Parts: sequence; C-alpha cells; structure tokens
Amino acid sequence: MDLSFNRFDRDTELTVLPPDLAVLMVGVTARQAASLTAAVQAGLVRAAPDPSLFAPLDGAFNGPMARALTQWRAGE
Repeated sequence: MDLSFNRFDRDTELTVLPPDLAVLMVGVTARQAASLTAAVQAGLVRAAPDPSLFAPLDGAFNGPMARALTQWRAGE
C-alpha cells in the first residue's frame, strides 16, 4: 500500500499552475494521439482476454497457500 501521497491540509497554501502549462499539456496529448505510433498501436488491439484468467479455479491467487492459511486459522 502506497501511503506516500500528500494529505490535504487546510493550513497549507495551494499551488496554482500557470494556464500556459495546461495549454501545453493539451497540445502534447493531442499530438501524441495523432501520431503514427498511436495509430499503429490502436490497430494492434487484440480480442478480449480470456475471462478465466481473472477467475482462478481455486478462487484465490495461490490455492494451496489459501488452503494452508485457512487450516492454520481454524487451528487444524
């Protein structure tokens, strides 16, 4: 778990970015989206992944370890 984010503090001054930066970022994003590389990558889209990859047979990432932990927790 990453807890390195800054927490919101009402006592600190907010940083305002210059509007030119927003315009620059939008321009860069638009140029990247219109690039030949982006067009080729969009054409490489494959079929949807196999749903069984996201639903393991054991119902857990590591079935044997999940069973061992369950048995240990039950005191067996």
